[in-house]
Amino acid sequence: MKKVILIVFFFSCLATHAQDKAKPQTVEAACGQCKFGMKGKGGCDLAVRIAGKSYFVDGTDINKHGDAHAKDGFCSAIRKAEVTGEIKNERFVATSFKLLPATDHDDHKGHNH
Repeated sequence: MKKVILIVFFFSCLATHAQDKAKPQTVEAACGQCKFGMKGKGGCDLAVRIAGKSYFVDGTDINKHGDAHAKDGFCSAIRKAEVTGEIKNERFVATSFKLLPATDHDDHKGHNH
């Protein structure tokens, strides 16, 4: 009986862990090199920032979400995205990536610097 309870507990923990990875979270998304200052790769690559740490993204590409060099593109602006996935080997492996609408909110509008 103890073995059955242990096995059920083990599989319920696995199921709970799998559900956590599938839970969408809102993150910052941008070009890792242009906006997050990441090193190690040349060119422009999609990255997300989770809990203050930046990760290059696997599972989608910077060019699948519009012109990266447009005014609201990943090389010009940090955007919000709703993602699911997990961090593996210091990279974010996306199982879904939904770019959220850009906002025109600019804290510096009307200010001259």
